[in-house]
Amino acid sequence: MNIQTIFKSTAVVAALMAAGYATNVKADAVADFYSGKSISLIIGYGAGGGYDTYSRVLARHLGNHIPGKPTIVPKNMPGAGAVKAANFIFNATPKNGTNLGVFASSAAMDPLFSGKKSKAKFQPEKFTWIGNMNKETFTCGVWKSSGIKTFDEMIKKGITFGSTGPAAITSQHPRTFNSLAGTKIKIIYGYKGTKGVNLAMRQGEVGGSCGLSKSTIMSRWYKDIKKGDLKIIVQMGVKKDPYFGDAAHIFDYAKNDGARKAMKAIFGRDILGRPLAASPGIPADRAKALRKAFVDTMNDPVFLADAKKTRITINYHSGAEVDKLIAGFLATPADAIAMAKKALARPKKK
Repeated sequence: MNIQTIFKSTAVVAALMAAGYATNVKADAVADFYSGKSISLIIGYGAGGGYDTYSRVLARHLGNHIPGKPTIVPKNMPGAGAVKAANFIFNATPKNGTNLGVFASSAAMDPLFSGKKSKAKFQPEKFTWIGNMNKETFTCGVWKSSGIKTFDEMIKKGITFGSTGPAAITSQHPRTFNSLAGTKIKIIYGYKGTKGVNLAMRQGEVGGSCGLSKSTIMSRWYKDIKKGDLKIIVQMGVKKDPYFGDAAHIFDYAKNDGARKAMKAIFGRDILGRPLAASPGIPADRAKALRKAFVDTMNDPVFLADAKKTRITINYHSGAEVDKLIAGFLATPADAIAMAKKALARPKKK
């Protein structure tokens, strides 16, 4: 071996060692930052619902995969269909990776569809997206006391649904039905999550609810469905899910091709069932560590056993995949957005 070969080999080894050293320094910096700290996990809905359940299971395990092993502290912040929590994460938290938030994709994309009436004070593409815990299909159901058994019957007779607020899918979905599928649903606001709407149905205040995800139905509503108290009458996934049996597929009720495009724009984002975000502008090394910790958690046998025990389904997106989905939503054709905005237009206060 000549002197030049030795020199080159030594240089390569030195470069590799330097790269490894730099990587370790970055990892140590993240661990040093998080060691002894806690991360607030802001949940955009009240206690007892699907988002709360998912978030609390995540909180029990995520910290084990973050360098420095910080404690994850779940905190409920319901309001405005989770827009309140999204606003808080985006604007009011330190840009250092010590606050995370779980809120619906309907809240995340509210600026795109609600226009000037939106209460959102954020740009969805600028969140630091950490991942999404489950790819969802959402449905609407009616309580037995409503006397309604099918979506066609609901179109003819009309019904009252309960909701948390106009930005929530419990309001957005039925408003879309009214505009694009010919239903006559009246919405009563002010309930604290689907758990509050469930209680209202039991008490006869409302006849049904939207925003019932497949995972929540399997974990928290299955007893009501098995007993015949709750009937799922329509599903909103872009593709029909056989799990819901004879429930109508909303796309079959689109008045025309334009309405179908608007439905796809509105309901397509529901695939982001349980997204997790941090504020914009957190240090790149912490963002990378949080994203990796999320994926590691989603594949952790202990976490998955806890999820199974809690009866929640895990079918995740990575942070990079969420970025691509958000970009795709924002690139929706203008004509579909215009019709979706019209469908989602909030009623004027009397």
